[in-house]
Amino acid sequence: MNLPFYIAKRYLFSKKSHHAINIISGISVCGVALATLALVCTLSVFNGFQDLVAGFFTAFDPELKITVRQGKVFDSGDERLRHVKELPYVEVYSCSLEENAMIQYNGKQAMVTLKGVEDNFEQLTAIDSILYGRGHFMLHDEVADYGIPGIQLTAVLGTGIAFVDPLEIYAPKRNAKVNMANPSASFNRLYLYSPGVAFIVNQQKYDNGYILASLDFARRLFDYTTEVSAVELKLKPGTDIGHAKEEIARIMGADFTVADRYEQQADVFRIMEIEKFISYLFLTFILLIACFNVIGSLSMLIIDKKADVATLRNLGASDRLITRIFLFEGRMISLLGAVAGIVLGLALCYVQQRFGLLTLGTTADSFVVDAYPVSVHAADIVLVFITVVIVGFLAVWYPVRYLSRRLL
Repeated sequence: MNLPFYIAKRYLFSKKSHHAINIISGISVCGVALATLALVCTLSVFNGFQDLVAGFFTAFDPELKITVRQGKVFDSGDERLRHVKELPYVEVYSCSLEENAMIQYNGKQAMVTLKGVEDNFEQLTAIDSILYGRGHFMLHDEVADYGIPGIQLTAVLGTGIAFVDPLEIYAPKRNAKVNMANPSASFNRLYLYSPGVAFIVNQQKYDNGYILASLDFARRLFDYTTEVSAVELKLKPGTDIGHAKEEIARIMGADFTVADRYEQQADVFRIMEIEKFISYLFLTFILLIACFNVIGSLSMLIIDKKADVATLRNLGASDRLITRIFLFEGRMISLLGAVAGIVLGLALCYVQQRFGLLTLGTTADSFVVDAYPVSVHAADIVLVFITVVIVGFLAVWYPVRYLSRRLL
């Protein structure tokens, strides 16, 4: 039997001679539990927002994207790309071409990123889930080319979702000098008609500055033939994305990069990770302050148990054993607080997921979601538990040793 642990357990749960010590010990456990609960809930809310944003990008970005390290475009007929296309786990292989262009509609102008995609873009991503309007996904037919703009872009140009007049798309001619006498002759001009839909990613970068068109249209506008700016891939269900990414990167060599969805939006997710880490640090500091209640509880317990300590010394107990008793007492308070806080935090997260009690606003449709999104990750729960245990153990170590020497 571990004697210090046994005595500490009796001290923690038994009635003290002064009832106030029981109350202070309970408050100490509650303080640690509340700080732990705040850590669990805050990290889970950040996870919820991150998953929410990732869901928006999933509908627009491919699972894997191959781009060239230097320059903007590369030849889609590269032999290495043929090997990638023939990999057994590649379900959809699609080329795209992105370039800046100027768009004009009834005298209103805007700079946009025109993304030319192949007809199988609909199978590559869940684009249908973010389309709004009475039309459907269509890039071209026998007589016209169609463009699908972001929803904010339609507001900037005043087109509406289903615009009647065609959009005028301008792009500088490649390898052509500007004719100052007739500047318009230095630009390619093509037209895009409306398929009756616009997309909403809920990200200004896309909704305000992107328009989808066919790959053939983009090549004609930007004076390309077989060039593309990216090859986008969808993998078969059950494929290990990390393993597939490594193999494709090995096939393509050092001249190309292969990025998954998170790497394609690295800036957005990096900012969210930094915000989450800063919140974790602040809440850990609050946890440290909560642990000072444990020190107060232990100091009163040490004073209350002076007679017991004298008896233990008469029985041959060393100073080290006595110190360990109160160290175990402080650690058990921290451990109880950690377990209680995690259980309560998980319960609160479940209630929020199920019923959405905490809302983002009172006005309907003010936000993308009505309530705070919550996503519990096992790694975060383990991190919170380890943090609380370490902070709690370190917070009581020096004070207990000091108080044991001064008060006993």
